[in-house]
Amino acid sequence: MDNTYLIEKDFKNLLKEQSAYQEAIALAQWDLRTKIPENGIEQRSEIIGFLSEKSHQLETSEKMKYFIDLLKDNTNDEIMIKTVAECEEKYNRNRKIPHNEYKEYVMLQSKSEAIWQEARKKSDFALFQPYLEKLVEYNKRFAAYWGYEDNIYDALLHNYEPGVTTKELDDIFPQLKNSLSSLLERINLSNYKPDPTVLKGHFPKRNQENFSMEVLRQMEYDFTSGRLDETVHPFAIALNKHDVRITTRYDEQDFRVAVFGTIHEGGHALYEQNINQDLVNTPLATGTSMGIHESQSLFWENFVGRSKAYWETYYDLFKTFAPSHYQQIPFDDFYRAVNEVKSSFIRIEADELTYPLHIMIRYELEKALINDEIKVKDLPHLWNEKMVDYLGVRPTSDREGVLQDIHWAGGDFGYFPSYALGYMYAAQLKEALNKEMNLDKLITTGKFTKIKQWLSDNIHHYGKMKKPLEIIEDVTHEKLNSDYLVNYLTAKYTDIYKL
Repeated sequence: MDNTYLIEKDFKNLLKEQSAYQEAIALAQWDLRTKIPENGIEQRSEIIGFLSEKSHQLETSEKMKYFIDLLKDNTNDEIMIKTVAECEEKYNRNRKIPHNEYKEYVMLQSKSEAIWQEARKKSDFALFQPYLEKLVEYNKRFAAYWGYEDNIYDALLHNYEPGVTTKELDDIFPQLKNSLSSLLERINLSNYKPDPTVLKGHFPKRNQENFSMEVLRQMEYDFTSGRLDETVHPFAIALNKHDVRITTRYDEQDFRVAVFGTIHEGGHALYEQNINQDLVNTPLATGTSMGIHESQSLFWENFVGRSKAYWETYYDLFKTFAPSHYQQIPFDDFYRAVNEVKSSFIRIEADELTYPLHIMIRYELEKALINDEIKVKDLPHLWNEKMVDYLGVRPTSDREGVLQDIHWAGGDFGYFPSYALGYMYAAQLKEALNKEMNLDKLITTGKFTKIKQWLSDNIHHYGKMKKPLEIIEDVTHEKLNSDYLVNYLTAKYTDIYKL
């Protein structure tokens, strides 16, 4: 029997062992964020730390190095070539982090998320501050271990959006901000504004949950390979491609929180559920970057779920779940109210136009933290000042200000830019799809199968076989271009606000 075959078989067994640890960690994290009793948090954090240390040891072991050296120039299988390359990059980066530091950090992440939930509930940043200070210090230390050329933040950004640099973000974000701020100013001056009060009123959580389930079914989310649960901060998590779980949050005074949150997380889940089966139990069996992942969730949430075509098709269905006062709302009033532009405090509840501005605030703050330009203790004040500068509103509490996102509690520094990048990617992908088929027509005929298949064929199927910018260029035949997002938002809100 060919010796290379035996080596590849042993290597795959090592990867399968690592996948087993990662699945156990994901399950523990899902439980920690959704179902765990308060007194179980401490021990669960320790268990996650223990499992993460074991996974880290496998990822950076001499055994892993042995297989990398043997296979990287001795295999013709494309998946194996990409797998070895991915393992080599992780080995080279993560072996620089001592095992004990990695374990301590993972335990801190778990505890910090629990403390963040308590601090958010009490609207008390001081409770969370010492944990966040430690997380920032760990991230700076890890960034120094990994190394960087121009900006220390690049080392963290690479974890979520390989190929993109801080310099590139600092070039493109101000341009996007100027375009969106100008459009926002025109909208604020419009005399033809939607009436958001038509959406006010009690909307029972059970009814919202039932409609959310129906929305996911229409998207062709596979419930035999997933589930929908409730949590403080919505997320999707893939234990494996056959177990991809979604969470959402219900607000009985505003159904939009749950509906659009569910569609958003459903977009993430469709990505993971439709990755090539041949990639299972390899590090390629996930999204290629958080920006591309966000492009999928934002594609479904905004270009499908917030479109006029979507609500023209599903408004009658929606009303079967909605309270009685919704039965009398004319469609145009409903659609315009759903798409109201209004500067708000909460990112995940923001409209399409102001959403990227929320991201830029977070990007600037965390970049400044990592570069030692600001201190953690000053975040509440600086956050509020940037909200005034970017959106013209000032949070009245830590809950609606600096404590609203879970990302920093999880140590996810470098993550936030992927939301804005994902939105730009999504607009560019929408333009490419429209060259092959009419998106709005597909939505009005309820044919989500073709939309899902196009996304799967061009993006989902590849997992991490392609780099993020490679996917964008292969599908759209050009580099990242923010004009598509600006043009989309301008056209949509010119119509809604009669600009």
